[in-house]
Amino acid sequence: MSENVDDWISIGTIVAPQGLEGELRVISNSDFPERFEEPGIRWLKSPQELYPQEVELVRGRYVPGKNLYVIKLSQVKDRAQAETLRNYKLVVPKSDRPKIEEGEYHISDLINLEVYHQGTEELIGNVTDVLSAGHDLLEVQLYQKTVQKAPEIYRLPPRMTRRKKQINQTKGIKMTTVLIPFVYEIVPVVDLENKRIEINPPVGLLELNQ
Repeated sequence: MSENVDDWISIGTIVAPQGLEGELRVISNSDFPERFEEPGIRWLKSPQELYPQEVELVRGRYVPGKNLYVIKLSQVKDRAQAETLRNYKLVVPKSDRPKIEEGEYHISDLINLEVYHQGTEELIGNVTDVLSAGHDLLEVQLYQKTVQKAPEIYRLPPRMTRRKKQINQTKGIKMTTVLIPFVYEIVPVVDLENKRIEINPPVGLLELNQ
């Protein structure tokens, strides 16, 4: 098995024990339920370690409405052991990625892609996360020059307008993130080979809540 840290994909994060028999609650960041439901070999990565350890998934079940699975690993016998695994990542090798249909993408392939405005060819920012809220949303960190006031013509439902601001400590620049609906009308081009996405945002989408 590879010892290159870049050869692994995180499919979920352990957030808490479940019950007294060593079951674990896992927040999923995978679109493939079989990652958590089909028995077999998986790997656990500690926040303090570079390389994961092999474990055996015995069973798993989905918790509706919470993007959460409850899983049982053969190596974890009780709640005390489960408690020590908080914040561990459940990972699999990149070579074990399920096949996907044309027009579908693995989340890990989208992270860090540069985002361009299709009309102006301006470099807008980069993808920092992919979220689910009825349909997928690209979380895009905007470069400062794109943050301008504009008429708020385009509005998303409240649950889709969440965004956050943070300070880039190395440059002293205020960075802003926005959520871009990952639909063809708004994101017509995903070019994995050249590591870029082109968007055609409705007026006001990049300026929500400015």
